[in-house]
Amino acid sequence: MAAVDPQYPGTAVERMLAVRGRVKSLAEEDALVGPWEEVRRKLLWAGGLRDLPKAVPGQGYTGHAFNDYNHVDLTTMSDDVLDCQNDGAVRGISIGNALGRGIRVASLPEVGAGGSWSTCLNGCHTDPPQDVAHVQFRSRIAFKLVWVPPAFTEFALVDDDGALLAHGRPDGRLPNMRERAMNYQSVQGSKYAAAADKLGAAQEGCQQVSA
Repeated sequence: MAAVDPQYPGTAVERMLAVRGRVKSLAEEDALVGPWEEVRRKLLWAGGLRDLPKAVPGQGYTGHAFNDYNHVDLTTMSDDVLDCQNDGAVRGISIGNALGRGIRVASLPEVGAGGSWSTCLNGCHTDPPQDVAHVQFRSRIAFKLVWVPPAFTEFALVDDDGALLAHGRPDGRLPNMRERAMNYQSVQGSKYAAAADKLGAAQEGCQQVSA
């Protein structure tokens, strides 16, 4: 019988744990460095998502995942909530926000039951979070990508409690600087910013020492 999260029963618990296991493997291999597009594809793989940059939006397209400030919550939801829609409870998100078909097309089955999606972080700064994962799907996130201030050239991957799972140092053509800054600003002051703040402070300390 599948494990059930009593607080967020829409969570695909085994899939979430498998995703975090994949993230851990990437961290241990120091694999979250190098060209951004290669790193992004690794994040999709870790999250249990196919790389489908040419699919039609709404029908499995994953080219947006981790490429803007907002679609950075890797959510693993159970089969029975895949078709849940936004009734207006998630602010800043369109009414409906039907994602079920795309989730089914893009999700890798070998990660476990349920599906994966890169949902919007809007509303995650509150306690409890009022974002797509926690409200529309009643699910925890497996991980969230947060760009590290002040340079926003590194990112942190944090779990649903804000604990650091891994961090990456991509290069090449990163998402637009405005998007990366907005990403951090959207979580600033919340539990999800703590790891990025700590990494950013360490960066500044190293720069001061080297200077």
